[in-house]
Amino acid sequence: SQEYRAPFNNNCLLYSALMFCCGRSGPPPSEPQIVISAKTMAVQWGDWMGAWKAEEGQIDVEADRLSRAQAAFGGETMARMKDINVLILGCRGVGVETAKNLVLSNVGSVTVWDPEKATAQDRGANFYLTESSVGKPRAAECLAQLKSLNPYCKVEALDAPEAKLPACLSEANVLSTGRGYGALVVTELLPQQLLVALNTEARSKGIAFVLAVNLGVTASIFSDFGPRHVITDEDGEPTQMLAVGAAEVIPVGGIVKVSGAKEGDKILVLSLASDHALQDGDMISLDDMRGDLSGFNGKQFKVRRFCVLSPTECNLDVKDVSTKEMLKSPTSEVLSNFTKQYDYFKAEFDKKGGEGKFKQREITLFNRLVIDLDEADLAKWSAYQSGGLVNSVKPSITKEYQSFEQSLVFTPNPQMMDQEAWHGGEGCWVHLAIAAALQFRNDKGKWPALLDDGDATELLNAAKKISEENKSKEGACWLQKIEWGFPSGEPLEDLAPFEARFKRFSKLFAAELTGLCAFLGGAVAQEVIKKTGKFTPIEQWIHHDDGILVPDNSSLGEYAGTRYQCQVAILGTAFMDAIKKQRVFLVGCGALGCEYLKGLALMGACTAAGSKLVVTDMDRIEVSNLSRQFLFRQSDVGTPKSTSAARVVKGWNPDLQIEALEKGVGTTSEDFFDDAFWTSKDLCWNALDNVIARKYTDKCCLWYGLPLLESGTLGTKSNSDVFLPGITKSYNDGIETDANENQIAMCTLRSFPYLPLHCIEFAKQAYFSDYLEFAPQQYESFRKDMAGFFEQLDAMGEAEQFKSLKMIKKIIEQQKTGAMDFDACIRAAFDHYCADFIISIRNLVHQCDEIEKSSGKPFWTGTKRRPIEAKWDAKNPPAEGLEYLYATANCYAFMWKVPYVRNRGEFQRRVEKLDLQVPAWSPPAADGAAKVEDEEEGDKVDPAAIEALKGELYGVDVKSLKAAEAHDFEKDDDTNFHIDFLTAGTNLRAANYDIKVSERSTVKVTAGRIIPALATTTAMICGLVDLEFMKIVLGKHKEEGAKDKFYNANINLATGSQAMNVFRPEEAIIKKTKLPGSIAEFTAWDKVEVRGELTLEALVKELEQKLGSRVDRLFPAGNDKVNIYDSTQIKKLNWKIELQDGKAVIDPEEVYTAWPQLKMAVQMLGRLPEGGARKNFENQVQAAAKSLQSVKDTFAESLKKPASEAYVAAARPTDDEEKQKYFDAVHSKRSYVALQVYMNNPEGEDAETPIIRYTFR
Repeated sequence: SQEYRAPFNNNCLLYSALMFCCGRSGPPPSEPQIVISAKTMAVQWGDWMGAWKAEEGQIDVEADRLSRAQAAFGGETMARMKDINVLILGCRGVGVETAKNLVLSNVGSVTVWDPEKATAQDRGANFYLTESSVGKPRAAECLAQLKSLNPYCKVEALDAPEAKLPACLSEANVLSTGRGYGALVVTELLPQQLLVALNTEARSKGIAFVLAVNLGVTASIFSDFGPRHVITDEDGEPTQMLAVGAAEVIPVGGIVKVSGAKEGDKILVLSLASDHALQDGDMISLDDMRGDLSGFNGKQFKVRRFCVLSPTECNLDVKDVSTKEMLKSPTSEVLSNFTKQYDYFKAEFDKKGGEGKFKQREITLFNRLVIDLDEADLAKWSAYQSGGLVNSVKPSITKEYQSFEQSLVFTPNPQMMDQEAWHGGEGCWVHLAIAAALQFRNDKGKWPALLDDGDATELLNAAKKISEENKSKEGACWLQKIEWGFPSGEPLEDLAPFEARFKRFSKLFAAELTGLCAFLGGAVAQEVIKKTGKFTPIEQWIHHDDGILVPDNSSLGEYAGTRYQCQVAILGTAFMDAIKKQRVFLVGCGALGCEYLKGLALMGACTAAGSKLVVTDMDRIEVSNLSRQFLFRQSDVGTPKSTSAARVVKGWNPDLQIEALEKGVGTTSEDFFDDAFWTSKDLCWNALDNVIARKYTDKCCLWYGLPLLESGTLGTKSNSDVFLPGITKSYNDGIETDANENQIAMCTLRSFPYLPLHCIEFAKQAYFSDYLEFAPQQYESFRKDMAGFFEQLDAMGEAEQFKSLKMIKKIIEQQKTGAMDFDACIRAAFDHYCADFIISIRNLVHQCDEIEKSSGKPFWTGTKRRPIEAKWDAKNPPAEGLEYLYATANCYAFMWKVPYVRNRGEFQRRVEKLDLQVPAWSPPAADGAAKVEDEEEGDKVDPAAIEALKGELYGVDVKSLKAAEAHDFEKDDDTNFHIDFLTAGTNLRAANYDIKVSERSTVKVTAGRIIPALATTTAMICGLVDLEFMKIVLGKHKEEGAKDKFYNANINLATGSQAMNVFRPEEAIIKKTKLPGSIAEFTAWDKVEVRGELTLEALVKELEQKLGSRVDRLFPAGNDKVNIYDSTQIKKLNWKIELQDGKAVIDPEEVYTAWPQLKMAVQMLGRLPEGGARKNFENQVQAAAKSLQSVKDTFAESLKKPASEAYVAAARPTDDEEKQKYFDAVHSKRSYVALQVYMNNPEGEDAETPIIRYTFR
């Protein structure tokens, strides 16, 4: 998966994006059916497990492959996709890209049609054609590779003459699926009459019709979902699930304002546990209502916002902490407080004479919601006590689309991806160029030829004629002035620029670019999936044109008739010579990396002697990668990504000079990725999935002055960035959002969950992390090195110390009961079952009931649900209990290296034989009740209890203890019991609190932090980045106005045309130093250069001279925890600690800050006579004086030493021999060090300064 940088919240996406149902397999044939009904949950023994299925070979590999896609689409959409049969016409670049992405997406079937004979130049964009394919039908030559992409998607070639294609759409049993075609994708311009016939037939049969063509540097998409298409989910964003905290019926009036309600109307106001984002008139459904209100469950209602009037002068801020706290009160109390505030300010206004109008504003309380109910239903809500969920409902949208024939004429200002170009009417000439090409084909019986001037003139004339004819048609497309996107009706005054573009369009009409083919193939494959009703289709036409790629003159030269013919026709022979010599560093070889490797191989990059493409990735191929990392197959699972991918693309282009590495790129690999490595590269190309690595490569590019290409995806969303030395901002200049912004309060997780998400998070954070990771890690640390353990224990907080010691003690006690065999693992699992789902529930209920009694107020109200303990019957164990024990005991078996017991029948027999009994319970201490609702402070622990536990463990003979192995969470391995454990724990906790159970797949996505990832989005964004790479090869970043020749992109394929945007990169951020020196301002690309071996003192003076202020601190770049130079040490050169005539002389007073014990010594020396006691204090003064002198000598000496030695003394690790060796290896290769300074300007303000490159040899 790849990170996507955009300002939206991921947390709810992680949980809500995947709410699908897995197909449930029964037990393997070798086992008897074991079904145990449980009152708490309707679950069959084995329902929540994947481990036993994996062992028996019953794992759903298809579901595993598609787990990341399911996280984006959801199970319902994935199921509907299997009903879509797709016909793709054309198998050049766009066709094969579209087919690849649809096959990976797992639609029902893909049929490709292209009887044309493959040519050598087709291999510039079609990666499945080989040298031996030339002269053979294109579709047939691609078939085997397309089939190998996904064994679960049917793929075949259609054998039919062109004229019969419309009739083929009537096929009712495509590839024996029992269904007809659901979508038609045309990937090459066909004769206009045929296109119209195909579109007409598709519209009549409810078949989605999509046209996607790459014509030179122009890419165009037309989408037609017919005269009636229903969109069930317009954007794919998760709906809101809001917990109800209170329900009150109140009258409208006074300060209460509700849209559509009049004075005196009664309304139902729901108080919510979190803010909503709903508008007046939006629909919601109610769920989880209890008692008399259960009849409202599943029903849909309109909602309105709840507003109050507030005096403008009082500046009410509903985000203020105190106001937010007050809003948690009942609505009646909130209104009472606001009314008092309103009345006060109104009275003050009236006192002053009341001149003018009393200014007031309407404020929405976003934690309140008004539900539209009739009067009879309103009365029922007096029964509300607790619980309830509000789920936002997305309305269905029905849309009607124009036909191809209509839209070709009546699209007055066709959309461009470049919004500025669109607003200026640039889409008109592209639209007319396509219409002219179709007319050219009708008139000439052929398409415009490559680089043919005569055909270019003909097409220009046709375009001008069509424009002139359209001028008289209302709402038609013609060459008129477009201002801010609106047609003016006035003809363009200067047609010369457009005439040149029409000619360029014609001359390059026959050429494809691999980048634009990849972009189109990803975009239109996603468009096909919208046939399911999920996501918004493109609003008919959208164009993109990147003319900056085309030089003034192009010729084919030696590349005529070769695989590079199209590319050279567009970009020129000089480009081809340059791209062959490129030296590229590609970081990452996942979904993004596979696409980029494909593009580089097809472009012919890094194919000359002395060039090189270096790709690195530490990961190995997993099953879940196969749905989008298209270079890999099932047989590659377990092999390194980088070497496997390199093998494939080297096969496509044997001239490719590629080196595959399995090394991480970061601060721990600078001995390999050193100066010689970085300075040998022309650019860095990121294909990464995490921010830390991205920031690191960006810092390297800033240091070495290299261009950086960057991109990321999240489901249907994607972005790309070009970072150019000295021209654009850097990746590190971006603002990172706070990942903990929406963190769930621990009190909610621990004691008062009310959403399935809360149960999943607690199972991951408390059950798995504590029992299977933290506990064995702490135990092993104790067992291997008791002294070291207690030393590091002191660095923990008290609560963490107490937890660590308790868990270690528990593990030791388990070993005292007998051998650590599988029965011991079952007993350990049962201990957790009792503690977490029975005893803790009894304790909580008892404590909270006590609170209720003492306060006289109901406690179990709103979102606080009174929990119910889990059931246990040793003779007839409940199914959910067996699920939990099975997963947990086997997790313990791994920990203790005990053989698993996977057979469920055998497992159940063992459990029943052990006759496990819930331990006796006694009410907890009375003081426990006070802790229940404390969510601000951490757990408070009695230090005496910690010391007592330490004392017990000090007496343990560690030699007698058995080794344990901590778990390392892995979500994609169904044999390891991890997701089984989390699912069982999640749903037992959900049953405790009467919360809906979660599917195993939902638990996997949420607990595993699975990021939605799609082949379509990846291919699309990577294609656009390929074009930016071409511009760098052309040297566009070194030309005047370079920034305006590149594009960044931010695209969401779910929302149609609304979010398909390319735009210019942002300029480099200029920072002011606020210093009087020679450097007034700088960007992240700038450095302060200091050359020559200098003493530290000389280096500091040099920097002070350059920057114009005193250096307060000098430290290694990126590590301000150590100092190479600290100006406060200069003051210490004048400090004095002496004994004169029996008196201590301390000067100045600051000395006491460094040696506070001297205060007592000075006082006592003034009082004590000669003797042993006085001698002790004299010794203290003399020791401090010696220490001060050592500080002076060391600092004075460091000032005179070479600055490079001072750097080593400060930066070199002191505690780890391996780290020291690594530091020495890196430092020995460098002739410089990177430094930073901290200084103030003369006014005392903090100054910003560039990084310093100090070259000392």
